[in-house]
Amino acid sequence: MEYSNLITKLLEGNTRAAARLITIVENDIDAAETIIKSIYKSTGNAYILGITGAPGSGKSTFISTLTNTFIEQGRKVGIICVDPTSPITGGALLGDRIRMKQYFTLDRVFIRSMANRGQLGGLARATEDVIKILDAYGCEIIIVETVGVGQSEVDIFKSAETVIVLLVPGLGDDIQAIKAGIMEITDIFVVNKMDFPGADRKVAEISQMLELNSSFKYQSNQLREEYFKLVAWPPEIVKVNSKTGENFKELIEIIKKHIQFLEDTGVISNYLKNRIKSETLQILKHKLQKKVEDLINSNQEKIEQYINKVIEKSLDPYSMADIIIKMLGIEK
Repeated sequence: MEYSNLITKLLEGNTRAAARLITIVENDIDAAETIIKSIYKSTGNAYILGITGAPGSGKSTFISTLTNTFIEQGRKVGIICVDPTSPITGGALLGDRIRMKQYFTLDRVFIRSMANRGQLGGLARATEDVIKILDAYGCEIIIVETVGVGQSEVDIFKSAETVIVLLVPGLGDDIQAIKAGIMEITDIFVVNKMDFPGADRKVAEISQMLELNSSFKYQSNQLREEYFKLVAWPPEIVKVNSKTGENFKELIEIIKKHIQFLEDTGVISNYLKNRIKSETLQILKHKLQKKVEDLINSNQEKIEQYINKVIEKSLDPYSMADIIIKMLGIEK
């Protein structure tokens, strides 16, 4: 299929073309390859903001208020909301699309809900490709909201330049609210619903966790430090009220401060290099997985024989995997 017409319209800022291309890359990895190759030179201009947090932390309202703030600054905003997929039907309730319906008619906001389709890490397989399409479409800020199950969204740090973790007072016990994996990817902790009782206590708990864990010292991002070779960034904590917009100006200033930090320290260069490395590895995994699936489907009788040998214990699963690798023409 020829995509040049859609790509031309995308680069001109056509919303329908952006929506159509996103649908294509979600459903067809081969088409995604063609499209991303064609638009790649027009990407790399958007700032990517990752947002995660447990269900009930008010992510949709928070993103709505944050988006309003960016719109007031004259920015063009793209929003990617990743929702969990049913393991039975394969479907997903794209709730954020319902909650953010007030933005559907705005020219400066593009919202896309995506099903994660069983992908671990809080993101969908095509998230990186969708980010590039929205980048080429002209979005200056791209907000990526993860699935939001509380403990598995650590992949967001590979895509976003700044990661915000949303917490609320009274949601779970102190330890449950702040898991190590989440702590280590966070640049800014936001305590939402600051008008609720216990907001100041939640801020104190986060501060205490940062101080008590020796690995945090002036750097809560141990995972990201190893991954991106980051210079130390002390995570900041801010309380907000997403319904009233209280303290959002303070939050925007902290985001600006983090962006400036990335630029001043040169960390942004390491971030980009490692993001490319991570994305390439993901592409390789998907391509190899597809090759293996095609091989198995075209050699079902032979594969069945190997399976029977494994059942009979004359072959083990590792040896069977080695045989399949050789069938692919790859040396071990």
